[in-house]
Amino acid sequence: MSRHDLSLSIVRAGPVVCVLSLTGQGSGLNLSPRPSRRVRLAEKPQDRQMELLQGTLDLLILKAVSLGPLHGYGVLLRIQQISGEELVIQQGSLYPALYRLEHQGVIASDWGESENNRRAKYYKLTASGRRRLEAETEKWNRMAGVIAGILRATPENV
Repeated sequence: MSRHDLSLSIVRAGPVVCVLSLTGQGSGLNLSPRPSRRVRLAEKPQDRQMELLQGTLDLLILKAVSLGPLHGYGVLLRIQQISGEELVIQQGSLYPALYRLEHQGVIASDWGESENNRRAKYYKLTASGRRRLEAETEKWNRMAGVIAGILRATPENV
């Protein structure tokens, strides 16, 4: 039987953030804590931090650059924009992730000039990156469905 690994960050219940990994072999599924990267969740009146799995940050970056070439800081701004200003990626997590993804061949870069006339590295999705984005999106949606089903459980249907 093949082994499947899926990752999910459960946003939060009150001030608690739970980061889980779902792994399965055959029809069995296991939930376990996993290492994470920091991402700030914008809140009113104050900002709090939430944890996202490394793979989740990679998925967000792949999605952002799939919408068009972006320089590093532009990736950060795009994720913030498409999240409705809810997620703010820390630069200390973003740039190592961009480096890692480029070395994996899922994004490529070219030097160009930014809006403020500075030299900047622009990132774009490769064909391999597009395939990975599709596969990871499918895994994410599957995981979200599993978790949503768990959260809908009531004593009557257990």
